[in-house]
Amino acid sequence: MSTTETTPTMSATEPTVTAAAGGAGAAAESSLEETTLKTYESFDEMDLPDNLARGIYAYGFEKPSSIQSVAIVPMKERRDILAQSQSGTGKTGTFVIGSLSCVDPKILAPQVLVLSPVRELAQQTERVANQIGHYMGLKTLAAVGGTQVRADIAALREGAQFITGTPGRIYDLIRRGDMKLDHMQYIILDEADQMLEDLFEEQVKSILGFKFPASTRIALFSATMSVEVVDIADKFLEKPVRILLPADQVTLSGIKQYYVNVEREDWKFDVLTDIYQHLTINQALIYVNKRQKAEWLASKMRDAGFTLEFIHGEMDVSERKKRMQDFRAGGVRVLISTDLLARGIDVQQVSVVINYELPLQRENYIHRIGRSGRYARKGVAINLLLNDEMAMKEDIERAYSTSIVELPSDVAALGK
Repeated sequence: MSTTETTPTMSATEPTVTAAAGGAGAAAESSLEETTLKTYESFDEMDLPDNLARGIYAYGFEKPSSIQSVAIVPMKERRDILAQSQSGTGKTGTFVIGSLSCVDPKILAPQVLVLSPVRELAQQTERVANQIGHYMGLKTLAAVGGTQVRADIAALREGAQFITGTPGRIYDLIRRGDMKLDHMQYIILDEADQMLEDLFEEQVKSILGFKFPASTRIALFSATMSVEVVDIADKFLEKPVRILLPADQVTLSGIKQYYVNVEREDWKFDVLTDIYQHLTINQALIYVNKRQKAEWLASKMRDAGFTLEFIHGEMDVSERKKRMQDFRAGGVRVLISTDLLARGIDVQQVSVVINYELPLQRENYIHRIGRSGRYARKGVAINLLLNDEMAMKEDIERAYSTSIVELPSDVAALGK
């Protein structure tokens, strides 16, 4: 996220905002009170600590986005939060600002813990917190796999206050007693739907099972929230403020979605290169589902004369970090990726997302295309679909009340 960019208001309709009256699961649903939360038109109206407000404006934020306008103050008031907002609309800024409003700069101990599904997202969040918290003298730490544990321990001993990390490393630091929990104000699950499903669910539950102060609050943020995840969240949240989107508001209105029906798998490459040659691209992400496909496609495109890189979760950590830095800096214009970079990663100049394959999980389609059109900019998503993928396309359209139309013949006009 560029520190010179402003944060426009989301173009989509405002999210549905409710506050639970109490209870969990089905009981909470039956006792849900419709509550209209105040919308704050400026950061000044939020009565934030002076040094935090200075950091917000220095970071480049001028006006709260839609999610920021309703969710920051409830966090400042130490409420549990279940918040859904479209990709690229300022969720990270929301929970960073909201949680930092509860941090006491004089206490040199962990006060905010953000759990993320991948190291790149954890490190990105740490950078945002470090910059927004600059005038507070905030001490931050990104604790992720692939780095030296002793460096994390040293940072904690030096008084790290805002901790981001992946579940495995965070669990280890708490279990060993290296991360003290006595002053914890907020636990935040970024990409909460992924964090409460599949590989991460047990790790997250184990972390939440440690002895935190009774006053510790929990905030869950994501662009997509399944019914199952909301039910799980109800078990952990106490009278949460709920900011949820109807299904037809989950996709981003500023992203044009197209498909090309390709009869055979071995024709996809030719279709991809033809599209690529006709588009004016600042930066683009090409998504595949498996490491092997990412490496194969990168090799084939290089052989055809294209300059690009690829990235996946099984890559050496230092190499993965370098390629991500090169892509952020603009040194690499096209990056082939697995769903490692489907969620949360913010590279503002990405204007085109190409799904060489549709994702294995429907929700990841929304996260993938959300890498373009960041902060209300216009973006383009193009899907290369085999005949047996057309049914999945229709499923996505139904689930999110969106339309994925056939790619027009004048491809060059898309980039204008």
